[in-house]
Order: sequence, then C-alpha cells, then structure tokens
Amino acid sequence: MAELTPKRNSGLFKSFIYFVLVFIMVASFFALSQGSDKESKEISLSELASQVKSGQVKEILVTGDQKLTVILQDGSEVKSLKETSESLPQLLATYGVTPDQMVATNITVENDHGAGYWLGTALPLLVPIILFGVFIWLIFRQVQGSNSKAMMFGQSKPGVVDSRDKKKIITFKDVAGATEAKEELKEVVEFLRNPKKFTSLGAQIPKGVLLMGPPGTGKTLLGRAVAGEAKVPFMHISGSEFVEMFVGVGASRVRDLFKKAKRVAPAIVFIDEIDAVGRQRGAGLGGSHDEREQTLNQILVEMDGFEQETNVIVMAATNRPDVLDPALLRPGRFDRRVVLDMPDMRDRLEILQVHAKQKVMDKAADLQRLAERTPGFSGADLANLLNEAAILSASRNKKHVGMAECLDSIEKVMLGPERRTQLISDKEKKITAYHEGGHALVSHVLPHSDPVRKVSIISRGRAAGYTLKLPTEDRRMHSRMEFLDDLCVMLAGHAAELLVMGDITSGASNDLEKATKLARTMVVNFGMSDKLGPRTFGVRQEMIFLGREITEERDYSDATAREIDSEVNRMITEAYKKTNDILRTYRKELDHTSETLIKKETLDQDQFAEVIGLPKGIYTAS
Repeated sequence: MAELTPKRNSGLFKSFIYFVLVFIMVASFFALSQGSDKESKEISLSELASQVKSGQVKEILVTGDQKLTVILQDGSEVKSLKETSESLPQLLATYGVTPDQMVATNITVENDHGAGYWLGTALPLLVPIILFGVFIWLIFRQVQGSNSKAMMFGQSKPGVVDSRDKKKIITFKDVAGATEAKEELKEVVEFLRNPKKFTSLGAQIPKGVLLMGPPGTGKTLLGRAVAGEAKVPFMHISGSEFVEMFVGVGASRVRDLFKKAKRVAPAIVFIDEIDAVGRQRGAGLGGSHDEREQTLNQILVEMDGFEQETNVIVMAATNRPDVLDPALLRPGRFDRRVVLDMPDMRDRLEILQVHAKQKVMDKAADLQRLAERTPGFSGADLANLLNEAAILSASRNKKHVGMAECLDSIEKVMLGPERRTQLISDKEKKITAYHEGGHALVSHVLPHSDPVRKVSIISRGRAAGYTLKLPTEDRRMHSRMEFLDDLCVMLAGHAAELLVMGDITSGASNDLEKATKLARTMVVNFGMSDKLGPRTFGVRQEMIFLGREITEERDYSDATAREIDSEVNRMITEAYKKTNDILRTYRKELDHTSETLIKKETLDQDQFAEVIGLPKGIYTAS
C-alpha cells in the first residue's frame, strides 16, 4: 500500500497544476475581453442628450434593455446606460431632444435575448464551475484507480508459459544430464497427458513434486521441461513474491494463484525458492513471522483442497530442504522428492554439447577434455564458461570459439580475471614463483594428490598466483590418505618460502586457513583421528537472524576439546614436516620450476611435466 501513495500524490499534483493553468487561461481571456470593453468611454444619459442636440451623434445601438453604444460623427465610440423601464426616445425627449433631432440620429434596437446573450451572461459563471467539477472528477478518478490497485494487491502475478508458444517450450531433450531426475518426472508427464490411465486403477499421482539440489543444477529448467513435455500451461512464481509487510497478502496471493491454475487445468504450478515461505514454523530467534506462516498455512490448505479431478501439479524448487516445515513434506503434499546433484563427467559433456550448439565453436575444440577439466561445475557454471569463452574469442578478434579460450575461461570462472597490469617487484615475483612452485612440486610427487593442470604467477582475482590441480575422475568419497596429501600441498607454499627465502610472508594466509579447517574437519566430522576414534564431535546448527550464523552445540568436555586441538596440531605438524622433507629432497626441481615460472610466468600441464622431469607420485615416506 505504501508504494501506491507516491503515485497517487503525483497524479493529484499534476491534476491540480492542469486546473490552475486552465483557470489562468480563462481568467486571462475574460480580463482581456473586459479590458477591451473599458477602452470605450462611458457617458451619462444627459451628456448623450446634449450630443444628440448638437448633432455630434451619428448612430445609437440599443442592446437589450440597458446598454447603449453611441457612434459619434468622427467615428469614435462611447457607451451609456439607460433605465430598463423606459424606452430611449422617451428618455431623450425628457432631456429636451426634439423629434427632428431624433430622426437625424440613426437609432437601432438589437435583441440581446439569443444564444450570444446567454453565452455572455452565463459563461463567466459556468466556466469556474465546470473547471472545479473537472478538478473534482480527476481527484475521484485518481482515488478510484488507487483503490482498484489496492484491491489487486492481493492478486498473484505468475509468469505463464503457454504450451502453444513453440519458441518458449522446453522439453527433456533440452535438459542435458539429470537422467534419473527425468525418469522420475516422466510419470508426472504421463499423468498430465493421460490421467485416466492412473485413476482407472485407483492410483493417485503425487500432488507435489519437490526438486532439491545445489544452485545452478537446473531445477527451474526441469520444471519447464515437464510442462513442455505434457503440453500444459506452466505458471511459475518465486516464493519471495508471496511475502509482504502486510499480514494476509501472501495468503491472498496463494489463493489467487491456485484459482488461476484450476481455471486452466491441467497445469503445472512452479514455486521457485519455496524455502522463502516454507521454513519451519516457530523456529529461530525473535519469534514467529505471521505473514510468512499464514502464507505457508494457505499453501498447505490449498494442496489439501485439490479435488481428485483437478489435474494441477505443484512443483517447487529449493537448495535448502533441511529448513522446510515437516508439514510440507508429508504424504499428500510434497511427498515426491527429486534430487539433482552436481553433474558428473558424462553429464557435463552433454551439457556442454547443448550449450555449444548456440556458439560458433572451432572444430578443434575438445568438449570431452573440457568436461574432464571441470569437476564440481554446475550446469549454470558450464553455460557461463562457454559464454565467457565466446566473449574472450570475440575480444581476440577470432571467428570461432577455440579450445584455448575455453581453457582460459575455466580459470576465469574459478579464480577471476587475469591482472597482468599489476606491477610487482622482482623480489615478490621470486617469492610467488617459489610459493606456487612448492605447491606444484609437492602435489606432483605425492601419490594421492590430484595432478597439476596449470601453474601461474600471474594474478587472478585476489590471488597473486595459483596452482590449478584437478582430479582425473569424479569422486564422491575421499580417503584419509588423500586428505593428508592435500594438507601437505596446502602447506607447501609456506614451507617453500621459509626454505628458500629464509622468511615467510602473508601470501600463505589463505592456505593456512584451509589447512587448519581441513585438519579440524578430519578430526571432528570424519572420525579420521586414531587417538580420538571413529566418532564425531559437536552438532552444527545454522540460525538465520539478522544475518547468517553457524553455531555448534558441544557434546564433549573441555578435556576432549583439548585433545581435538592437540590432534589438529599433530596433523598439521606432521604434514608440514613431510612437506619440508619433499622440498629438500627435490630442491633442484623446485629451483628449476621456479626459475622457469619467473621467465614464462605460466606453465600448462605438459610444460610443467617437462620442466620438473619426475614421474607422478614418486614420493614414498621413509
């Protein structure tokens, strides 16, 4: 309602300005007309009689009952007034004018009771009344418009994709990957196409389908694909559009949304980011949120109120299923849950092939290699990767999107753009070279570490340099040996600086933070400590109140907390000692790698393997 007030005031102000301008124009017109009337001299009736006697009057025009317009012999004009009860000849005779003198004067009588008379008489009175009436009408129209908008305040405004619009229709063919999710949703499509096939056997299709997965995995795209396959209207709205500052507006919009969906059934209602209104009721600090909870209650009621013959399926998407209210997830509501994970290498290849159709790709571009180099990328990340590659190719004046641009775009998406113009001293360049060379060397010689794909001392984003190491295959589980080798790689930059330069810099702060966090996670969450045994410590809770805060409920004693800290320190100390041993053992290769980095600034996988001259995973602990 607050948004309508400025617009209404603005409309009233404009109407008032228009009214004032029109009033000034009309007043000016009457002022000018009255001013023109005052230019003629007005004389008394006795003066008029004297002029008639002396023969100065050429013509007298009698208008109405009072007005006299006198034209003199010299052509000038004067005005006079007479009594309404007497005629002009009688009045002149009273002042001594003879009949001969009257005959010598041309007296003309003009009837002033026609349209002109009434217009001249009524217009000065009617115009202000008409203007005032128009002003009042404009005010009421503005108020009425505001009231109509206020009445529409509780209506939902979902985006609707018509099944007949072929340009906007998306099918399962347009959704790469997500094979299991598409198989799960084919039942929904079949029900929308042929509901009698299920209802004849007494089956009831789930009324709600919840799509769960990280951001960018294609939840909204899958919802549109279901509507496209079933050829039914697709109504999509965000959960945040239900939440308003006034209690009851969200519930009203929910009722209106489902009313529209039933009107065009069979249809799909898609609610994106449903956790905006579907959070667990009565949770969190600061009490409940009446508007959000009433909106959630209305969604629950509407889903329960579906008639059996109503072919409306509600689909929702969220990346936070853990915070949803249990009433949303019970049978009869969102009881069918489709999980979308990050795509594996095969799915990434399919996604890249779909997006590559929209780009002018070079024939030499190897999408299989790109899929291997992008573990952990979502579908949105892969689309952004090819888009960045196309932009980079255009900036390099190329006619095709080449493989080099695609590989550069991987680093841009992960780390940020290059900052070649940043000036650094020779000393800082040497420190950065040994720092990144240490990361690359330790990662290369350890058997459980990922292979090095690229090493560079060119700044990207906030990093002064970077070592890009990526796995050769997708992994969902990680062993303790892999984590311990990762600890060594994280500490290698710090150790290389101290070994070569005899001092340490602040450049390793992020590496130390990651190493500490990894070691603590191994002890507290993964049970990878021989001393503390296979158990977890603490219960993590996320509370969102005036910001995001993650708290931990301690289920262990202070003595155990000291043991946890001791284990974390032991893991980091042993990894640092192992890293120092590797750097001293292969000091020659470290110097060679760092010197080459200073000259070339960047080494790809093949160049690095040639420079270091060591087989992968050569190091074994003594």
